[in-house]
Amino acid sequence: MVESSQQARARLVSPSSARRYWLGSPGLLLMGMVALLTGSRLLGAWRGAPWLQAWAAVFIAVCVQALPFLLLGTVLSAAVAAFVPAAWLERALPRNPLLAVPIAGAAGVVLPGCECASVPVADRLIRRGVAPSAALAFLLSSPAINPVVLVATGVAFRGRPEMVAARLVASLATAVLMGLLWERFGRPEWLRPRILRELPAGVGRRWATFRASLEHDFLHAGGFLVVGGLTAATLNVAVPRGVLGSVAGVPGVSVLVLAVLAVLLAVCSEADAFVAAGLSGFPPVARLAFMVVGPMVDTKLIALQAGTFGRSFAWRFSAATFTVAVLMSALVGWWLL
Repeated sequence: MVESSQQARARLVSPSSARRYWLGSPGLLLMGMVALLTGSRLLGAWRGAPWLQAWAAVFIAVCVQALPFLLLGTVLSAAVAAFVPAAWLERALPRNPLLAVPIAGAAGVVLPGCECASVPVADRLIRRGVAPSAALAFLLSSPAINPVVLVATGVAFRGRPEMVAARLVASLATAVLMGLLWERFGRPEWLRPRILRELPAGVGRRWATFRASLEHDFLHAGGFLVVGGLTAATLNVAVPRGVLGSVAGVPGVSVLVLAVLAVLLAVCSEADAFVAAGLSGFPPVARLAFMVVGPMVDTKLIALQAGTFGRSFAWRFSAATFTVAVLMSALVGWWLL
């Protein structure tokens, strides 16, 4: 049985659980990144291996640029999870689902959240009576179009504001369209949110939730940032330019390749723009698809959705979201890029 995000964070409150998590794969990956960053001068001084210098330069550039935004995003996400009650968004949404869906999608701009946090928030909203279509639109938009993600995209693609605009438009369109599709075609039996015990209120509990959320999200996202940096560096160094050019030169194939790569890598949305910028051999539309698909469909999100709403929902919703996200990326990329 897949564990929900809230249950995982509850385990992290205890010191023994925190130590176990540090020894897990995300913690080890993050410590590996720190070790590589610390030894970057030694790698740069190894003049007998130019391929290693090039690999290290790409990897370090991706990680160093992304790490501040990753930390800022996880701090804001933890603050929202701990101190912004779900009732606030519940009261802000109209009862009419056709009006609630676009408003919930746009709320992702002002309520930042990581992919892991968005699933339990959507679950809580549905259990409190919010239309599932609106809650699912917020689930998709919050990690995809929040201010930290958009600023990080602008930094990663300096001098290309159209990439930021394309990411905003394509991601928001995907979230709203998926909410409307669920309102029209979704079935209640597909969506079975678990009844989770509400945590008691109080300042001490909120700070405990904040600390546990921050620790979990930063270690988890930092580990996947390392994976993304390693992949970007390896693709740029190990894959021959001719092979990369043959794949990147076919528009449809390149978009699908990076969309699938986004699902497999599961890079945090605050850092994926730097990974996409490092994939310089691919066209802009394909890199846009990488940034649109990743925050909405990846391996950890599918597991979280399956554990929270059931496997029947997770597979249907993820497959539909992947298809819509790729189509929106292609259309918006053709229009703006």
